[in-house]
Amino acid sequence: MVLLALTIVWTSPVPARPSDVGAIEKRFHALYAKGDYAGALVEAQKLEAIVKARFGAGSLAYSTALFKLARVKEAQAKYAEAAELYQKSLAIQEKALGPGHSDVAGTLNNLAIVFADQGKYAEATEFHKRALDIREKALGPSHPDVATSLYNLANVYEDQGKYAEAVELHQRALAIEEKALGPSHPDVAKTLNNLAVVHLHQGKYAEAAELYQRALAIKEKALGPGHPDVALILGNLASVYNSQGKYAEAAELGQRALAIDGKALGPSHAKVADDLANLADVLADESKYAEAAELYQRALAIKEKALGPSHPDVAETLNDLATVYSSQDKYGEAAKLLERALAIAEKAFGPSHLDVALDLNNLANVYEFQGKYDQAAELGQRALAIWEKVLGPSHPDVALSLNSLANVLGPVDIHRGIPISRKV
Repeated sequence: MVLLALTIVWTSPVPARPSDVGAIEKRFHALYAKGDYAGALVEAQKLEAIVKARFGAGSLAYSTALFKLARVKEAQAKYAEAAELYQKSLAIQEKALGPGHSDVAGTLNNLAIVFADQGKYAEATEFHKRALDIREKALGPSHPDVATSLYNLANVYEDQGKYAEAVELHQRALAIEEKALGPSHPDVAKTLNNLAVVHLHQGKYAEAAELYQRALAIKEKALGPGHPDVALILGNLASVYNSQGKYAEAAELGQRALAIDGKALGPSHAKVADDLANLADVLADESKYAEAAELYQRALAIKEKALGPSHPDVAETLNDLATVYSSQDKYGEAAKLLERALAIAEKAFGPSHLDVALDLNNLANVYEFQGKYDQAAELGQRALAIWEKVLGPSHPDVALSLNSLANVLGPVDIHRGIPISRKV
């Protein structure tokens, strides 16, 4: 399931530019919007070199160039490089503008998002709170940028399963935006979408559907029915219907989203791959495994070409396809895909990320089906250790992991006489 949230608002100072620099920036933005991150990287690197030579390494213009380069690195899932570039940009801004300037808050916000991408939730929370504090003091507590900080902080809480805290912050953001911008503004729809994502994760399907429908009506009116933001919400609403077993309705919305993105972005865009994966989710839940596998394979081919074979989004689709193969008792094929997904996640995020834990757990389940109980138990224990460390021992995902591990250790107990035990 691909649930998408509109969360990142990029802000940075934009000094005056000579025409050649402006032309590079224009090409950069066009390529980035198309999802051509390799092309955007070339333009961002040109921009960084020219601006550094022309304006100096301590200029705000250079801070902006570093910022754009960081955006591309993040889109390519090169999170450590992105963080380093954002930190350099931040240092220039703090020196030139002062640590309490609203532009500093914007870069803190983006740096926090990168930390969250890496599963560094403590650092992400700290930087989002710093950005929030600056914006409240510099702009006032009712400014839309304050809402931006609130919902980005909410996303960090959501990633950790802290749904009550996430809902509270999203609701605060929504109240600010509705008052400052009006109830029909696209930013209000964005926050409605993000709040709905939390409700969906909580299994509150009726509430999620209502929020998505409100967001959809706003986006269609403001942007037109053929805008990719409309497709995003259609896909998310389809996920709700799929979770409710309303497969026909889910497929219809998924097809609409696919048609919009295909027309607006082209058939090779990564968002088209997300739409294909969402449709495949519906087919898989209907036990139409051959049809689901075909769509996942199409999505995988698009993502590998658009994002590169080592991008975490590729790993996500590998996981989806492996799940279908496992349902078809194709455990050998499933294991190969999951081993690839695990290698991608470990390289992109490090060994202690929640995505790594998910891959370890899924691969352990396949090894169990193959009768590889020792290997399954080892991977299950690694997954459990990550979940306990990141989420805490009382999180529901830890309980699920314990249950899965118990299922694995049962056959191991018979095979090797290892008792099942857990420290209290």
